[in-house]
Amino acid sequence: MYTIATLEDLKRRLNLGANDGQDDDDLLRALAEASHLIESTTQRRYCPRLATLDVKPAAAAPRMLILPDDLLELHALSDGGGEVDLARIFSFPGESDEPSSILQLKRGRAFRMGLNPVDSVSVTGIWGWHDRWSAAWRASLDQVSGNAMSAHATRLDVADSDGADEDGARPRFHVGHMLRIDGEYMRVTAIDRPANMMTVLRGVGGTRATAHLQGAKIETFAPAPTMRDLTLRYAELLLKSVGPIELDSTPLLQRMRRLTA
Repeated sequence: MYTIATLEDLKRRLNLGANDGQDDDDLLRALAEASHLIESTTQRRYCPRLATLDVKPAAAAPRMLILPDDLLELHALSDGGGEVDLARIFSFPGESDEPSSILQLKRGRAFRMGLNPVDSVSVTGIWGWHDRWSAAWRASLDQVSGNAMSAHATRLDVADSDGADEDGARPRFHVGHMLRIDGEYMRVTAIDRPANMMTVLRGVGGTRATAHLQGAKIETFAPAPTMRDLTLRYAELLLKSVGPIELDSTPLLQRMRRLTA
């Protein structure tokens, strides 16, 4: 289930006990609906995904690509002439922590197209919005424990699911957390804390499920705090409301709305 915030985050907001699981399904549905409402209203995604998108160069500026999504990391780019050296690409805005919305060739007259006039440039990378991408992944201070994890396993054994992460936050793992192990993204769907065992959805966010050795480090994704808090706010409203919630008038969502070309 795709959520921006986690189940434990919502329980804390509602002053519910961590071990009170009676309403977990309803809480997760509210989180998922709130996440969908926020992303559909702003036309942005707040959890990262790996993808290759085809982008047509701007007609009036053939050295420029106006991206259809927020780009957090550029991994590869190819045009009709093959792979383009990323050292030749300049991104806007230029700040490393801000997602890019425009890519431009530093040198050369234009991107090279093939014989087909509708050809586009393929852009591979991590897509999504975050206000501090360099700090988005936190060290859980835990690792794959027990046996190595196969590419098909949905059970993830850890050393201490209740322990503190690098920021001192406990527990280090939540239901709804996005994890990163060796480049693969996973989503935590259940936690057996006495057994230090988690159930995870593999290969989420466009990544590929692969095997992981015992001792592989586990990172947890921390969404932008403003968007996490807004998700929790709307999830709480959804749980208490008897009718639809209007989001369009929310000033923050108005500012976050993505403008498309």
